[in-house]
Amino acid sequence: METKISRVPRKKMRDISPGFTPGGCPFVTLYWLLRLMGIKVNGVGDGLRESTARWRERLKRRRASAIVFRCVALVVVLSVAGRARAEEPKGSYTRMAPLEQYLMADRKAEIALARSAAPESISRDAEVLVLGQHGYETAVKGKNGFVCIVERSWMSPFDDPEFLNPDQRLPLCLNLPAARTHLPLTLKTTELALAGLSKSQIFERIKSAFDKKELPLPEPGAMCYMMSKQQYFGRKYGNADPHLMFWFPKTDDMLWGGGLQGAPVYVHQYSPQPITEFIISVSKWSDGSAAP
Repeated sequence: METKISRVPRKKMRDISPGFTPGGCPFVTLYWLLRLMGIKVNGVGDGLRESTARWRERLKRRRASAIVFRCVALVVVLSVAGRARAEEPKGSYTRMAPLEQYLMADRKAEIALARSAAPESISRDAEVLVLGQHGYETAVKGKNGFVCIVERSWMSPFDDPEFLNPDQRLPLCLNLPAARTHLPLTLKTTELALAGLSKSQIFERIKSAFDKKELPLPEPGAMCYMMSKQQYFGRKYGNADPHLMFWFPKTDDMLWGGGLQGAPVYVHQYSPQPITEFIISVSKWSDGSAAP
């Protein structure tokens, strides 16, 4: 059969073959290039149409395969991410646990735990705060100026790996100077934690609050009792021991000989809070029993 070649009007590629893609079937590609040049190729007939149809069918299958592959890849990625989160080592405390884990369902039990921080002669007439969904609430009105409260893990030092451990329970009874100057720090830090801020964000907000004098420095005589048998500082320290804590504006450890060999005084330099805390262990729990 003789092949006849004749000129045809030029057309845009999208008019000749919508969806045409170079690099598919070589023969089909050559055919369309000749058409773009205005050259009509006769005698190709059904063979070309069949080749074009087969090429388009292969293209559809490739596109369908690509879509399936992407969907499977997405499912795998999400599955691995979910498994990694689920298998995160228990006790890593890298993020805030659900709020319910920090709360005590039994309000009376929290009141009793807060009061156990100090001898009954002090705690029975103290004001008591308990943690609720939106922060601390007054559960018992006091008469003697002391305030008893169960602090949570976000009151630990910022470098504590258990900073967000929901199991920590830190009961303490603050005297009046501490209620005026330490309690605001507890309430502010708790507010930030319950708002879902990260540890680094809480750090920056507390630093800013002190820089702007929105939080007070410790008054002279500010101290608290931490003598509860039920106190729990986390896996490293457990119940620790009964002790008293004294707060000062940032000062030198040597003010009390803190940390020296044989000295019964431990010291903690807060950061970013400009506060120094001196700690003295005592020999009895708040119920009068001997400490180990």
